[in-house]
Amino acid sequence: MSFRFLKKRKPPFYDAGRIPVHIGVIMDGNGRWARKRGLPRSAGHKAGAEKLRNVTEWCGNLGIKYLTVYAFSTENWSRPSEEVSGLMSLLIEFLEKYEPEMAIQGVRLRVLGDMDSLPDNIRRALDNAVQRSVNRQKMQLIIAFNYGGRREIAHAARKISEMITQGTITPADVSEDLISDNLYLPDIPDPDMIIRPSGELRLSNFLLWESAYSELWFSDVLWPDFSEEHLRKALEDYIHRDRRYGGVKS
Repeated sequence: MSFRFLKKRKPPFYDAGRIPVHIGVIMDGNGRWARKRGLPRSAGHKAGAEKLRNVTEWCGNLGIKYLTVYAFSTENWSRPSEEVSGLMSLLIEFLEKYEPEMAIQGVRLRVLGDMDSLPDNIRRALDNAVQRSVNRQKMQLIIAFNYGGRREIAHAARKISEMITQGTITPADVSEDLISDNLYLPDIPDPDMIIRPSGELRLSNFLLWESAYSELWFSDVLWPDFSEEHLRKALEDYIHRDRRYGGVKS
């Protein structure tokens, strides 16, 4: 399914010209979705991957330029080894299965996270998928994999410390902009909105630096059940938010 109705009637938030440039999504609730149906957790993760395919298409149709999804955190390594192995295999399956579709839709793939700590086969699969898509320009799908917000900030701090040690900058040169410039993907704008389904009300170490002024939208729906209507409601809520960035309106 997709936003086919956009060709006939653009929704109000589209006409308002206030669609977010960048949306972040914490894809949560796969395990609970499977448990409610008496299925193994792996079935929930597969349903979640299919939902990601849908949401990517919907966002592309709406003109959203960046979609960052939380797929595997640095803390997820503590899950049972069978589940971790299944998630790794599912990632490779997703990259292979939907590559032709993403090519047609003009979706460029990026990866956000600690790539050096991943198994060689996973790193190669991600590298290959990223390189194949490098010239696509309609939208960017950023997969946060082996990602943690605190680890990303520590990564930036180490890079800046090395520059100070080498004498290329001084401690007085350290600024918010310098930290942003040394994050994993510094060319990607901060998310305008972060969506979290499943009923949890926290960021769970997702885009901690980048989300300082993101609008947060929570829903009780489990990720595999997330629909185009849920996305529509999130976007309609977004355009009615008063984004002052710490200031006041004149």
